[in-house]
Amino acid sequence: MSNLIIVESPTKIKTIKRYLSGDYEVIASRGHLRDLPKSKLGVDIENNFEPHYINIKDKEPIIKEIKKKAKKCDHVYLAGDPDREGEAISWHLAQILGLDLNDANRVTFKELTASGIKAGMEHPRQIDMNLVDAQQARRVLDRIVGYKLSPFLWRKIRRGLSAGRVQSVAVKMICDREEEIRKFVSTEYWSVDAEFLAKGAKKPFSAKLELVDGKKPELLSKEQTDAALERLDGAVFTAANVKKSVRRKSPAAPFTTSTLQQEASRRLSFQARRTMKVAQELYEGLEIQDMGPVGLITYMRTDSQRVSDEARAQAYDFIKEKYGENYIPETPNKYKTKGNAQDAHEAIRPTHPELTPDIVKRSDVTADQYKLYKLIWERFIASQMAKCIMNTVSVDIEAAGCIFKATGYSVKFDGFTALYEESRDDDGEPKNDLSAVKKGDELQLKSLSGNQHFTQPPPRYTEATLVKAFEETGIGRPSTYVPTITTILARNYVERDGKQLKPSVLGEVTNQLMSEHFDKIVDVKFTANMENDLDKVENGEMQWTDTLKEFYGEFEHELEEAEVAMEGKRVKVPCEETDQVCEVCGKPMVIKIGRFGKFMACSGFPDCTFTKRIVQETGGNCPYCGKKVLLKKSKKGKKYYGCEDNPNCRFMTWDVPMEDKCPKCGSTLFRKGGKNGKLVCHKEGCGYEKDLGESDKDI
Repeated sequence: MSNLIIVESPTKIKTIKRYLSGDYEVIASRGHLRDLPKSKLGVDIENNFEPHYINIKDKEPIIKEIKKKAKKCDHVYLAGDPDREGEAISWHLAQILGLDLNDANRVTFKELTASGIKAGMEHPRQIDMNLVDAQQARRVLDRIVGYKLSPFLWRKIRRGLSAGRVQSVAVKMICDREEEIRKFVSTEYWSVDAEFLAKGAKKPFSAKLELVDGKKPELLSKEQTDAALERLDGAVFTAANVKKSVRRKSPAAPFTTSTLQQEASRRLSFQARRTMKVAQELYEGLEIQDMGPVGLITYMRTDSQRVSDEARAQAYDFIKEKYGENYIPETPNKYKTKGNAQDAHEAIRPTHPELTPDIVKRSDVTADQYKLYKLIWERFIASQMAKCIMNTVSVDIEAAGCIFKATGYSVKFDGFTALYEESRDDDGEPKNDLSAVKKGDELQLKSLSGNQHFTQPPPRYTEATLVKAFEETGIGRPSTYVPTITTILARNYVERDGKQLKPSVLGEVTNQLMSEHFDKIVDVKFTANMENDLDKVENGEMQWTDTLKEFYGEFEHELEEAEVAMEGKRVKVPCEETDQVCEVCGKPMVIKIGRFGKFMACSGFPDCTFTKRIVQETGGNCPYCGKKVLLKKSKKGKKYYGCEDNPNCRFMTWDVPMEDKCPKCGSTLFRKGGKNGKLVCHKEGCGYEKDLGESDKDI
């Protein structure tokens, strides 16, 4: 053994060794080996913010093993991930092993394939201290904010709280949205909707009233709407104008970290953390049939939409063979990467476009790995395909001085849509077929109605829309999106309500205190500017210690002022009221937050100390004993359903209890296999089941 390669994750080892000769040994650091101490600040603020790093206690056996192997080698290559964090891990390894920072011992693999590993090993370089310094600046900034602000929150709200430079901004964004929703006043409005049938057409098309006597109609009440309907009673409807055009629809760009998390949320209902976990597995390599371990995608932390010429050519070869020459665009599709994006990596794409999802599915991969790979593969291939060409039609329908408008389209050439279309949060384009409508034709009125609507408040953030907001405002970077969301949920500042994120009472109280006394810390623009400064450090345009000096002076002043303003004061966190009463004294029960999350407590505390766990009823009944079925969580946080009488009754299932009752025995039905699965009855001896969407079979 003459060469040692040190990677971050042990799952990469098998993939990398497959492409290297026996002269290489590969070992994993399993992430960081050194960090700031947990017991103290670990930053000498007076001495130019010098950090004091120590070996992580749990990593001592790994450090010992790496040192032992390094001594036996002629060359040590540091192969941390190709980003700031990976560069910092490589630098810390160099410090631990006493390596010369002038040596070209840093290698990066943008994809774990034969060509990717070969390219990395053929171009070793020195450790990039600009990248290391950018990571150090972020780490020290976050440590200063966390260790200086958290004790303040302990004294003024409660022990165990924490503050973070990016997490506090994220909580504020969610709190601000909740405040918008509370203040929103819904207003009534109406629409007049019609359906018409053209001569020779088989299906009617829909249209909306747009103009009355050349002006936009004011339809704010039923009376106004009824007046419009009365005016149209008995009128003749004519196609006054028919405008036809051709529209070219471009495919969506290949994925960045942000857009991957958003699309995986919409299409697969994956939380951001789940998406990135699976993406990491695809990048590090899976066993593929007849190929061995293969890294299936490029590096998954990127905000670039760039695609290499080689990858584009491979995509074109596949498209030509599968769909034909006319599905290849005349000129390559171009995608504009936003101004502050780091362009070191390509977009997230498959490393081998010829490895279709069907081929991967036949290998030993998990359902999540297959689903996410399919999403990434289809998005990339579609992004390199020709545009979709649509014939669009817009029709103005005139009657009694009123104009109705209808729009529709038909596909002339499907292009990239033959494979993939980006999902949407709204209903998408109208599906009207207006091909039979001709100018001057009299149209048959099939229906005419006034419909009441109410303006809606802005929606709460979901993980997907919060990540989108992070990206749009410049809060954080691809590597920080998931840790930020995970942190604010784990610390009970934010709660899930289905897919939506809402602030907890604790989150709102903490945010209010932070907004009043540390407005810069929770200011979106200020935090975005800090991210830009970190980018400048990475690009060698700014010293990392200058970034810290600029931040700390103002932060220290805010902290001093807050201490004076809040001297002798303490903020009470209101308890959430419930409709339950204490089983001991009969007083109302309230919800509190402790070290291990939420629990119920008697409002008569400290006179009454009764507490109990919070249980979430599902509305279903146990098929074994008839008692309530509760939503529960395993030790790993996975949801399942079980009888409230556990351990006396042992019923549990991963299947979701539904409102439907079994037509055969009357027990609660359970949904098995997701939204496209089936309803099953778990009552012993019943055996009833049906596919979702089907009518009941004869019993």
